[in-house]
Amino acid sequence: MALFAVSTDSTSDLKKAYVEKRNIYFTSLTFTMEKNGEIEECLDNFTSEEEYIEFYEKVSAGYFPRTAKLNYEAHIAHFTKMAEAGVKDVLHFMISSGLANTIEITRQAAADVKAKYPDFNVYAVDPLTATVGQGLLVALAADCRDKGMTADEAYEYITGLRQYVQHCVIPNDLFYLKKGGRVSAASAAVGTMLNIKPMLSFDSEGKLKVIEKCKGMKKAFARVVEHMAKAPVSDLKAIVVVHTNNAKGAEELAALVEEKTGIKPFVTIMGPVIGSHVGPGSVSCGWVSTKTREELHAML
Repeated sequence: MALFAVSTDSTSDLKKAYVEKRNIYFTSLTFTMEKNGEIEECLDNFTSEEEYIEFYEKVSAGYFPRTAKLNYEAHIAHFTKMAEAGVKDVLHFMISSGLANTIEITRQAAADVKAKYPDFNVYAVDPLTATVGQGLLVALAADCRDKGMTADEAYEYITGLRQYVQHCVIPNDLFYLKKGGRVSAASAAVGTMLNIKPMLSFDSEGKLKVIEKCKGMKKAFARVVEHMAKAPVSDLKAIVVVHTNNAKGAEELAALVEEKTGIKPFVTIMGPVIGSHVGPGSVSCGWVSTKTREELHAML
């Protein structure tokens, strides 16, 4: 019998079939799509590849996505559902505190639900990452649960892994980073004209930062495997390549990574909430390494 439950919101970019198979509690964020003054309310609960592709095609066609963090009321509803189902302890994952203050909302909602259900305990896991990095940690937490670990043991193990989850995030277009304040308008204009692909990574505080700029995607892909050589994949052999409607580029990077490491990455498409900030056409890679983020970034 499992000694704790695992829960996440949709910023983990885990697909519906997977969370159902692994018995992971899941709650979806909302986002809007705007074009010509018309706003469409949407829920990040896609169930098919076609829905993800349609989202990015809309963005490419001029729709502008806006996202919102999971609010207090949604947390209350999510935790209450678990408490009423008899869950005692749960490891719950949300987006990095370096990107949003969702963890503070999580803790407040957890405390309020616990006031009504005293046996219900939430271990709020700040993953210091998002999308597939967050998803990797959620999956590993489910592994801990299935091995019979306690919530305390799993929480200690997972939080100890966070600094070893590395990222190479390669947007195709600087426009969305400009809108999010990650690069200046001037840098975006020049970079786009020169086909500059910035490479971003999460730092030790879970904040995104530009670690280098590459001339074109192929150069960026070559740099990914160079980063992996400096921070080798751990014995967990966990590598994920994620894209925003750029399956060809994702498969190209995955093949290169497999050639260099002997490990076949899992390839998936990014969800709309995080994908809204990266923009269409991106390819990114996340892996669990033998080096910390601080160690890797010091070598770059």
